[in-house]
Amino acid sequence: MSAPPVAVVTGATGDVGRATAHAFAVEGYRVVVGYRRDATAAADLASSLPGTGHDPVHVDVTDAASLAALRRYVEAQVGAVHVLVNNAGVTRYVPHDDLDGLDDALFDRIFATNVRGAFATTRALLPALRRDGPGLVVHVSSIAARTGQGSNVAYCASKAALDSMTRSLARALAPDVRVVSVAPGLIDGPYADALDPAFVDAHRRATPLGRLATSADVASAILAVARDLTFTTGDVLPVDGGRPLV
Repeated sequence: MSAPPVAVVTGATGDVGRATAHAFAVEGYRVVVGYRRDATAAADLASSLPGTGHDPVHVDVTDAASLAALRRYVEAQVGAVHVLVNNAGVTRYVPHDDLDGLDDALFDRIFATNVRGAFATTRALLPALRRDGPGLVVHVSSIAARTGQGSNVAYCASKAALDSMTRSLARALAPDVRVVSVAPGLIDGPYADALDPAFVDAHRRATPLGRLATSADVASAILAVARDLTFTTGDVLPVDGGRPLV
């Protein structure tokens, strides 16, 4: 019996990461559960996934040594990577008109994780993505890249940069590797729960489909790119209920 395909998910212990790991496991993938801080949560997630061979692996996408260790793990334990989901990301709410509140350290941290981290992880795993190709890289972006409305100015800019990088990498890596962005709107869950309820409700009411995105919506879109949209590369797939239409 042939080995199952492999999906690497960074930031796997967050809501979208967990839903994505589960979706790929259900589809028969072996999932590398990438985490930065919570080893216990990653181990619990890996053990809860259907199927076998799922491993929690520490991945700090801003640290070259951590990415080198991930590459060595992949080479030794799984060989080929069929799907890389660059889901690791950071942000913090800062009103867009509060320029002093968006200090240099936060600005740099957002770009280091959301943009450079996605690039560096792709670079580290490129040989494995090419090994049993065509491989696929999915960047978890945001409609903030398009609307300029999000948790802060730097976050919006980082997602716009990520979408631009999607197009550049798709051109550079074709035909061996496809690269696609999946761009959700505001996602129901812990982050939305921490925001002003009036803001969240206004966002919901302004979404033509009448609700916020869920983590399952995003995971389904990512899986669809891998399973169904096999002639798609360099594109941004919205998962936003039509929110930019309003």
